[in-house]
Amino acid sequence: MRKAKSIEEVIQALDLIIERSEQEESAMGYFAALYRRVTIEVREGIQEGYFEDGDRMEKLDVVFAQRYIDAYYAWMDGAPCSISWQRAFQATSSYWPTTLQHLLLGMNAHINLDLGVAAAAISEGMPIQLLKDDFNKINEILSSLVGEVQEKLIRIWPNLHWILQKTRNVDDFLVDFSMEIARNGAWKFACGIALLSGESLEEEIRKRDSSVGRKADLVVKPGKMVQLLLGIIRLGEKGSNSQKIRGLV
Repeated sequence: MRKAKSIEEVIQALDLIIERSEQEESAMGYFAALYRRVTIEVREGIQEGYFEDGDRMEKLDVVFAQRYIDAYYAWMDGAPCSISWQRAFQATSSYWPTTLQHLLLGMNAHINLDLGVAAAAISEGMPIQLLKDDFNKINEILSSLVGEVQEKLIRIWPNLHWILQKTRNVDDFLVDFSMEIARNGAWKFACGIALLSGESLEEEIRKRDSSVGRKADLVVKPGKMVQLLLGIIRLGEKGSNSQKIRGLV
């Protein structure tokens, strides 16, 4: 399923990506597994009245997710996709990125680029400020899953928690990708492009994509000391790609 029209169809699309990734033992499935959890939490939030406008939130969720789904299939078909997603997908062919790095690369592309584009798109014809509270709530859901994901990663590599606590270099590396920083940057970007259209809009998206792509390069090659520590983590990770995907679902 390449075009989703509802949250249920987004989940189905993610299931297909996860299933294919497991069959092919591909690291492409790591982010899809994490994103599936996020989507289910958003669906439950809509059902429970957590958001100010449930219909609008479902529209945002679908438009937001579709950018990832489109990028995934473009890459798999050998077609162009954003620089930000290219960096994330390219890393899946290498042994050395850790599960954590793969997740950060996906989050970098999807939050720092896609979220702002999606928020601006669904705000067409209305002041984008009306979306701000629900925009923050979807990021609260993302943030709430960080602890859960860390617990899952610790199962993949039990000493990860100790390294994250004891090693300042890795800690500083992760701070740059905090959810609060990503959220604030995405909202500022969304507000900046909300009133644009045509070539002006596309040009600003291209500029943002280039900037987010450079941030991805820092995730892949964060500096010698951090890279050494991440290499140790990678050598200690347990299980095949499919097993790790299952651990993240």
